[in-house]
Amino acid sequence: MGNRLIRMTKKDPRENNGSKSKRMGQSQRKMVAEEEMLHKQALAMAIHQHQMSQRFEGSMSRRIGSRRRNQTETNNITSGTKMLPENLENIKTKNIVLVHGEGFGAWCWYKTIALLEESGLLPTALDLTGSGIELTDTKDVNTMVDYSKPLIDYLQNLPETENVILVGHSTGGASISYALDQFPQKISKAIFLCGTMVSDGQRPFDVFAEQLGSAELFMQESKFLVHGNGKDQPPTGFMFEKEQMHGLYFNQSPSKDVALAMVSMRPIPLGPIMEKMSLSAEKYGTGRRFYIQTLDDHALSPDIQEKLVRENPPEGVFKIKGSDHCPFFSKPQSLHKILLEIAQIP
Repeated sequence: MGNRLIRMTKKDPRENNGSKSKRMGQSQRKMVAEEEMLHKQALAMAIHQHQMSQRFEGSMSRRIGSRRRNQTETNNITSGTKMLPENLENIKTKNIVLVHGEGFGAWCWYKTIALLEESGLLPTALDLTGSGIELTDTKDVNTMVDYSKPLIDYLQNLPETENVILVGHSTGGASISYALDQFPQKISKAIFLCGTMVSDGQRPFDVFAEQLGSAELFMQESKFLVHGNGKDQPPTGFMFEKEQMHGLYFNQSPSKDVALAMVSMRPIPLGPIMEKMSLSAEKYGTGRRFYIQTLDDHALSPDIQEKLVRENPPEGVFKIKGSDHCPFFSKPQSLHKILLEIAQIP
């Protein structure tokens, strides 16, 4: 037991199975211990983010973690133009607002925030309603207006002379679409990161329908549904199990970032993603939109992303090779360079 050393003078063949079981037990205990340590590290990181975010108003959150860059990441970017040098003199808009996708929060951008700050830009990450450390219960988030309120409040409080670049990840694309329709004059560019770049009259959920099934079928049969108002009431949200989340979102992400996500993700409110978007040609239709495709994405396949840009063409399309649905984890350097390139487009 424990660390006690047992010295045997003669090996008994009858004890082979017992020894094998002990070795397997030790291996399993080691794996469990390593996993627990990883989760403790991730939890500490999430708590640190929570503490840092208290230094800012509302649910806005700035960078967390280390400023150290990952020098070993391969630059696997393909785009329509040659990469521009990191020269910020010609960038008119340095304020970049990062909007998370379903289940995530401001915490997921910690690598991107650090890289953008090191480049001299001014990133801000927001917790949408019921996400991250924003305390609203998911069952009370029923519309896109509810869900996107922190982003809308941020834009409303911007001085008239200022504008921003919006980056929306996954279903965060619907939130920045809504914001672009509300404040076109305050948004210089809208960047959809493997995002739901919906058209007028389309539901954000519809973008995922090929992989998750129709909205109606999902609402009736999904085992991931959350009934925040009681089992006898309509579902209010959903939350994938860890195995499903790992396969859908994190198939290329580092284990430490996956562990951080597992202790930080929250249920996804159903109301906002099941709501048909109302987007005007005069406002949303004239906004400058860019799309970043992720080419090893299991949540929103490259084919679906390609269909999105065909049906609702943006001004520019960029692609990240080897990235899962979370390039801020799996390919942060590649994502950073594309954001810089888009920021420098006149």
